[in-house]
Amino acid sequence: MMNLLTAFQQNIREEGLFNPADRLLIAVSGGIDSVVLTHLCHTSGNDISLAHINFCLRGEESNRDENFVRALAVQLSVPVFVKRVDTKKHAAENKISIQESARILRYAWFRALMDDDQHLNYLCTAHHADDNIETVLMNLFRGTGIAGLKGILPKQEKIIRPLLFATRKDIENYAEVNQLSHVEDSSNSEEKYTRNFFRLQVIPMVEKIYPSVTANMRQNIERFRETEEIYRAAIQIKINKLLQQKNEEWDIPVEKLRLEKPLRTLIFELFSRFGFTAAQKGEIISLMDSSTGRFIQSPTHRLLKNRNWFIITPIRDIDLEYSVIVGPADEEHFSDGIIEFSVKEAVPGLVFENDKNAASLDTNAIEYPIVIRRWKTGDYFYPLGMRKKKKVSRFLIDCKMPQHEKDNVRVMESGGRIIWLIGHRIDDRCKVGPQTRHITTMRWKKSTQ
Repeated sequence: MMNLLTAFQQNIREEGLFNPADRLLIAVSGGIDSVVLTHLCHTSGNDISLAHINFCLRGEESNRDENFVRALAVQLSVPVFVKRVDTKKHAAENKISIQESARILRYAWFRALMDDDQHLNYLCTAHHADDNIETVLMNLFRGTGIAGLKGILPKQEKIIRPLLFATRKDIENYAEVNQLSHVEDSSNSEEKYTRNFFRLQVIPMVEKIYPSVTANMRQNIERFRETEEIYRAAIQIKINKLLQQKNEEWDIPVEKLRLEKPLRTLIFELFSRFGFTAAQKGEIISLMDSSTGRFIQSPTHRLLKNRNWFIITPIRDIDLEYSVIVGPADEEHFSDGIIEFSVKEAVPGLVFENDKNAASLDTNAIEYPIVIRRWKTGDYFYPLGMRKKKKVSRFLIDCKMPQHEKDNVRVMESGGRIIWLIGHRIDDRCKVGPQTRHITTMRWKKSTQ
């Protein structure tokens, strides 16, 4: 049996998660994972504080969890922060799911605690190896590529996850040996949640054929993470050799690019930062053999063939502000707002929320990178419910929108086509239909500052 305490301390050193003098804020639900994490940190002599958020979703059970965490803090003689939130009200006001609302409220409060107390160095969460396996499998079926296969990272800025090396069984054994009490969240047994379905159904079924699936997946995740690091480093070396910046212009020697292998992968990684999509790889390859003066455009840049060079220049348009989302994410921050992403399975009878700032699209109809920009003359799309294309300018006129509001309307572009006139209408070609397997919901939240 693993000596979890020794392995825990060794993992912190090897991963460089934090220093002995750092102060830790531990997110504690009262469940076995967060209780064991708290006990390990306390036993290791770390300076800890506990943070518990009561979502007020499970009546007396929620209050029981709060009281348990308060008592745990007294038992260990450590500070505790507790906050109660009306999750259902927040979800209704923002027209989002209960689970999404809980996630937003939880991390917003944690960030506020860290900001208010400058002496708190890191937020610790109790994600473990089984959580990571579930995440990677969900990402695999979502189609997130190599970035999603690396799973949950041990350290992201001020958030650390010191238990990712340990399995749920390791944690249960430690709790039993040390006679640690905890509380159980009844919602963990509800299979309507995607993660619970993988935990309770998918993985146990796979284990019947491959009994070592948990150990094998842990090793694979480590390989995937290291492979992704090697991949990114190797790609960057190639890009640095090819890309030459001259003020706001970037030059690439065509013949030198042509010799690179694998060419299509490198072209995507090289040009996606300039707004070009995977669907334009073929156009870029064809442009290599084009005559001088031929060009193609992304929403943000022009790629020009000039003799033996590719020249990339930004498209000049004073009203054309843009942001590029290079891949799937939980959320992306922009200068004037946030866009949040969520992906779920399409199920019969699914009811969509009535929120003009939210778009639910067929995941297969979305290509990355996504560009968010102000609309410009000549833009068109196929408004939901229409079979013919319509210019954005005409659509906004038909909406009887004042000129000052028109100027600020943004579009979301994917694969060279507009998929959402943000705040107004999605493109009919991206709508959820009978063949849709997964639904991506994007929610735009404009900054009030």
